[in-house]
Amino acid sequence: MLNTFIGDAGHLSVIVAFVAATVAAYAYFMASRNQPLGETDASWLRIGRGAFLLHGAAVVSVIACLFTIIYTHRYEYYYAWSHSSNHLPVYYMISCFWEGQEGSFLLWIFWQVVLGFLIMRFNRRWEAPVMAIFAGVQLFLTSMILGVVLGGVKIGSSPFILLRDFLDIPVFKTNPNFIPQDGTGLNALLQNYWMVIHPPTLFLGFALTLVPFAFAIAGLWKGEYTKWVRPALRWTLVGGLVLGVGIMMGAYWAYETLNFGGYWNWDPVENAVYIPWLVLVASLHGLVLWQRSRTALRTSFVLVITTFLLVLYATFLTRSGVLGNASVHSFTDLGLSGQLIIYLGAFVVLAIALLAYRWKHIPISEKELTTYNPELWVFVGATVLCLGAFQVLVTTSIPVYNAFLGFVGVKSNLALPADQIQHYTKIQLWMGVGVAFFSGLAQIMWWQKNDKTSLTNSLTVPGILSLLSAALVILLVQYYGLTMSLTYIVLLTTGIFGVLANLSMVITLMRRKVSLSGGGVAHIGIALMLLGILASAGYSKIISQNVSGLLYSREFPEETNRDNVLLWRNDKAPMGKYDVSYTGQYIDVPKVPGYVDKQLLFRTADEYKALARADIKRGDKVYYKAGDTVDILPENTYYRVEYKDRKTGEAFVLYPRGQVNEEMGEGLLASPDIKKFLDHDIYSHISAVPPPDKEKDWSEVKEHVLSVGDTIFLNDYFAVFRG
Repeated sequence: MLNTFIGDAGHLSVIVAFVAATVAAYAYFMASRNQPLGETDASWLRIGRGAFLLHGAAVVSVIACLFTIIYTHRYEYYYAWSHSSNHLPVYYMISCFWEGQEGSFLLWIFWQVVLGFLIMRFNRRWEAPVMAIFAGVQLFLTSMILGVVLGGVKIGSSPFILLRDFLDIPVFKTNPNFIPQDGTGLNALLQNYWMVIHPPTLFLGFALTLVPFAFAIAGLWKGEYTKWVRPALRWTLVGGLVLGVGIMMGAYWAYETLNFGGYWNWDPVENAVYIPWLVLVASLHGLVLWQRSRTALRTSFVLVITTFLLVLYATFLTRSGVLGNASVHSFTDLGLSGQLIIYLGAFVVLAIALLAYRWKHIPISEKELTTYNPELWVFVGATVLCLGAFQVLVTTSIPVYNAFLGFVGVKSNLALPADQIQHYTKIQLWMGVGVAFFSGLAQIMWWQKNDKTSLTNSLTVPGILSLLSAALVILLVQYYGLTMSLTYIVLLTTGIFGVLANLSMVITLMRRKVSLSGGGVAHIGIALMLLGILASAGYSKIISQNVSGLLYSREFPEETNRDNVLLWRNDKAPMGKYDVSYTGQYIDVPKVPGYVDKQLLFRTADEYKALARADIKRGDKVYYKAGDTVDILPENTYYRVEYKDRKTGEAFVLYPRGQVNEEMGEGLLASPDIKKFLDHDIYSHISAVPPPDKEKDWSEVKEHVLSVGDTIFLNDYFAVFRG
């Protein structure tokens, strides 16, 4: 039976949230208008607080309604039908919530509600001007899920739209109350535990960039050009941490789920998050400089404001559809491109106009920076981060240039680089060199009085140890038959220097019983990460080389024929130092550890049910007896592959996943399985499988007379008669 009540309640809650955000923005503005910092119009302040509290309650109501629709399988709603299905576990239903654009906007809105409440509680002096900015941003964000049409103009896309109103198909003409029995399901690539925690972390990072932005704008508005730095610094530090963790979660999801062969592929959506994070970290250093030395205040204003504007630009990139086929995981266009441009433009104009108007009033330092000032090298390091962000921004925005030129009637032939990894890496590696070196140099100089002698003494030990360590690593690399380019040598040396220089200063501070060594610890982490990136990305090796001397298929690309081993069931094939055997197809069975051999299951008319042909057990525990009805998850097939080291006899099993899905371009959606060792990983995935449901074009029948051991050639294959 069609249930419109929950959708109506959710849609009404969105409208209430939008109106309440509008009232809160205006009330907080009026409360702070013509008032010095810390003083407000009490009546307007009460209205602003009440309106924002109502806004928060309405947002929670929207979330509750939308999750209820997903959890209770209300497929009369398009959002539930297009993102979930009957057989998803609850934790993947949570992923369904933010798989769509509307749900991800809602997640972002929710985090900003939480942050707004914290500011109301702990930053009372700044509450009115900061919350005016906050509520204004909430107004725009809530409008993205408003889903109303005014004067023929669509404002936002509602997550509560009915399926019959979204799809124009014949069944709804004959039966308007038709409800599908199942949904289309969650994208298989998102059925990973990282996607349950990665998006909330990432969107919390996005939301946190608003806080220092709001403090900066409030400081410009109220003429308090310096007092905003102290509260903004704490939020910037938390934002940099959370957004960085969110990015690393996404990178590890890509490593475990996508066949990138690594953590990062310079996909435009990855870049859209990476760019504001770099600028956010640079802004953090600018704020620290002002706190310590009363320098770089103008720079801090520019970087804090730019960070938030870049988050808005990233939102436009990923949600407007402008990236098209340039990204593997951008959102499709929901007709909101114009609204996103207005949203971005409004804050760009507001921020730049206010900054330009107040620019000459922002204090500047009279202190002259010299070679022995640590502030100079912190500033240079922040500049390196911004230059790295600029390089990625310019290239990632190529689809935007094309779209804009097309809009004004100019045909553009600009294209993204054919080898994006090489294009970005050749610059970003040198950015890493700068970050590693300047983080070590500035940290040493930060905690001492510097002149030529003291600086030389402080740098001598970590410098010599860095050179010796780098030389040892280079010799080991050459010993194992690998090469190291000049860029890698420089990054290796500076990365080791970054670790040792910061470590020496942290140890010195501990001896002095100084507890403020967080910067040194953070810099050690960054330097170690750069060394890890160098080792993992620079020295990956394909061990699945085709050594058979045969072409697997003329239909395969050259790299597939060259870089893959063709596995016949129960037949060993050499792969590097291993003998590899494919032993069958396996499937997910809920409540049974691991995977279950398909041969133990007899499929029924219900694709999610099977009969056990034999006992299904693990060790001595029997989970299903022969003849029992078994719940299965048939979407994915796991290919059991045994690896055995020819020298040591050590063996292990991997289960790379494959899903035949014609909607995914080439028809095969493959995810790797990974065997982790202390010094390397074996990263194994399926490149091609025989299409299970397609008829083969058989060649002309030929007869062969064979003796045991004879070989015959059949089209692209060979066969050996063994018995």
